[in-house]
Amino acid sequence: MKKIEAIIKRSNYPNIANQLASMGYSIIDKRNLEDSKIFDKQSASKVGSSGLKTIPLSKIELVVSDKDARQVINLISKKSGFANVQGGKIFISEMEEVVDMETLEVQHDVETDDFKLPPKPKIKRSRLVPLQKFTLIKLEKIYDENEEKLQTEYRIKSFSDFVNHCIMGYLPTIEKQLKHETIVYGNNFGEF
Repeated sequence: MKKIEAIIKRSNYPNIANQLASMGYSIIDKRNLEDSKIFDKQSASKVGSSGLKTIPLSKIELVVSDKDARQVINLISKKSGFANVQGGKIFISEMEEVVDMETLEVQHDVETDDFKLPPKPKIKRSRLVPLQKFTLIKLEKIYDENEEKLQTEYRIKSFSDFVNHCIMGYLPTIEKQLKHETIVYGNNFGEF
């Protein structure tokens, strides 16, 4: 198992991250490096400038199996965005073991295929709960019945604008009630 740390151009990070994800690896850490000592020539010189600009850099870290290490290193090297003279760096170190933080189980044989980090799950939009669905249907009905008036008098051009108008129109009332809690509940509960 190898730990790979690489200095890459910040603009190339999304491309490298996507390619590594397609191989089944996730980047553990990404840090933006602020004090870059790598310079590039500016296309147009500015007054009082040396004609050089610093290249924004990032440092990425990931852990890969020994058998995939060379392939990952080649990928990062090709996609890092550095020319030969600019000197991008890849640091490789040996990993001895991996410890699961929940169970504190130590994995010495880290070459197993089941160690690959699972790809990040895509977040699915949750289904609307019945009350939300009922509210949207009611709002849609009101919008359909009053569409012309809403467009001319309130400058509401679409259903989504109408929903936003309803929410934003009611927010000041909610904020006022939250600041003065007795208005909302009247403190009918007493002490528990």
